[in-house]
Amino acid sequence: MTVPAVVSVAGVSGLEARADSSSSAPPRRRPAWHDATVAAVATETPNARRIVLDVPTWPGNDAGQHLDLRLTAEDGYQATRSYSIASSGDDTRVMLAVDRVEDGEVSPFLVDAVEVGDTLEVHGPLGGWFVWRPTGSSRPVQLIAGGSGIVPLLAMVTAHAEVDDPQPFRVLYAVRTPDDVFFRDELDAAGAATAPFALTIVHSRRAPEGSTVPAGRLTRDTLAGAVLPPEAGALVYVCGSTPFVEQVLSWLGELGHDTRDVRAERFGGS
Repeated sequence: MTVPAVVSVAGVSGLEARADSSSSAPPRRRPAWHDATVAAVATETPNARRIVLDVPTWPGNDAGQHLDLRLTAEDGYQATRSYSIASSGDDTRVMLAVDRVEDGEVSPFLVDAVEVGDTLEVHGPLGGWFVWRPTGSSRPVQLIAGGSGIVPLLAMVTAHAEVDDPQPFRVLYAVRTPDDVFFRDELDAAGAATAPFALTIVHSRRAPEGSTVPAGRLTRDTLAGAVLPPEAGALVYVCGSTPFVEQVLSWLGELGHDTRDVRAERFGGS
């Protein structure tokens, strides 16, 4: 995802029909292998890199989907990892944000070595549960991210702003320091847009200069004060490392949220 590899998705499939029953199902974008060319790279955080891929045959993707990326060594050895997609829509440009895992097999190459003009192989788009579509649903949306888990949620935030969806979007984002925030400019732009949007960032190790809120780990009380209450009936998405997601799901349950109505995505090393 940001990008670590997606290893599991939790949720109750019947709830997707509940959330999106107000509109017909979108056309199916069939996954396939595609040749991709690196169109742009940029430093995202001290440990992560933004990578934009030009994929002429890309069919587009929904906000929240992911892809498989395959590297092939000169001796024929191949390594494939899953990465969340930070962009959405019908564009043939696909944006990723890859977080370096020091003992990883793929992410160090993508963060430290890949250059504009390099060719990669990608398979997708993948995933149909952990997605947000502008369906005309009357439900507000609550997004909760830990670290690089913001990647697929950024696609949802951007898609929400682009269609000027009237439903409230609220984001709770937990990071270590201000330097570890992904997509700072995009999140600020979303906050300045006309669509209803609110962002809360919790810094566990170092708060921004001049902040009146001291650094500290995300707690149940902090979560309770930042997310929409259970009675709001929000569609909730949670993305981050497995320990982060499990802790958030536990707190949401204790606060009265129906965790069967939460779409969660966990990631691991890459």
